[in-house]
Amino acid sequence: MKEDLSLDLFDYYLPRSDIAQTPSERRDASRLLVLDRKRRAGDPRGMTHCLFRDLAGFLRPGDCLVLNRTRVIPARLQGLKLPTGGAAEIFLVDPLGAGEWVALLRPARRLRPGTQIEMHPAEVMAKVLPLEPQERIAALPARGLRARVLEDLGEGRFRIGLDGPPETDRLEALGLVPLPPYITRPLEDPSRYQTVYAEEPGSVAAPTAGLHFTPELFRVLEASGVQTALLTLHIGLGTFQPVRERDIREHNMHREYVEVPQDVVDAVARARAARGRVIAVGTTAVRALEGAAAGGDLEAFAGQTDLFIYPGYRFRVVDALITNFHLPRSTLLMLVSALAGRERIMAAYREARRRGYRFYSFGDAMFIL
Repeated sequence: MKEDLSLDLFDYYLPRSDIAQTPSERRDASRLLVLDRKRRAGDPRGMTHCLFRDLAGFLRPGDCLVLNRTRVIPARLQGLKLPTGGAAEIFLVDPLGAGEWVALLRPARRLRPGTQIEMHPAEVMAKVLPLEPQERIAALPARGLRARVLEDLGEGRFRIGLDGPPETDRLEALGLVPLPPYITRPLEDPSRYQTVYAEEPGSVAAPTAGLHFTPELFRVLEASGVQTALLTLHIGLGTFQPVRERDIREHNMHREYVEVPQDVVDAVARARAARGRVIAVGTTAVRALEGAAAGGDLEAFAGQTDLFIYPGYRFRVVDALITNFHLPRSTLLMLVSALAGRERIMAAYREARRRGYRFYSFGDAMFIL
């Protein structure tokens, strides 16, 4: 008999008031729900409630934390159409190389192939946008970064070309950090949507489980014999793509770029030798590790992965997971359900709601062990 993996099994009600709009005052002051998989689903003894700064008390010498060092790029760019001066916005989604990107454009209907857009910093755009369109171009202080619309890819996506290097530096100067659509308040400090160990630019969303870590906490973990290893998975817009198929197995998972270097493979081997656990920090680290072990053993890997993890999946590398609380009907909720069991996860989510935990990107954390 075919296992029931209908989408409705991964739905739950969450009022908007439970969605964290701002980060906690201190990164490690967020709450932590520790979920013990050895306990029966719904058993309150299988849940421990504490603060994230208490994490070291649940780790052992020889454990290995694997973290995603991707860095969120300022992917939202504001600009003007040339030569008309009409307002336009570009949301960079996936890099294609040689200055080309897949992007979302607004207003999409008026931005056809061949259109040029000139982007400027937000403070410049705030001054020129109140002017009449024909006056805006003349009011610009200097030439900005230009983009040309190259191709309509359908479903609101376009291929665009930016006008030359150094691309990353220019984006840092011009762009805005993109926040998830369910966060409606402006972010006062953009660094709070980056992990303290972010190194490799390339994501349009943060690996949010890592937002809770601080340099001080890393020092405590190192002193207690816990090792860390860094890999890369660049998060694309597909992370917010809803699952629409009634049978979740029919969902087409988005592809994302992954780098699992040899030092991560070696760190995992040391943890195994020391009888420690491989603990993924975030669902992106899970997908990277498991994708690199698709052939059976973990190997160094660089390339794309479209691995979709849902209940029934057999984990090859990951023993435990630090994660946030995820959207209903999302692939991320399905992944954590694959690791801990759907009933156990749903019971933990109900308890978290009852206790006032904060959900999603700036919310609280869960440690599944």
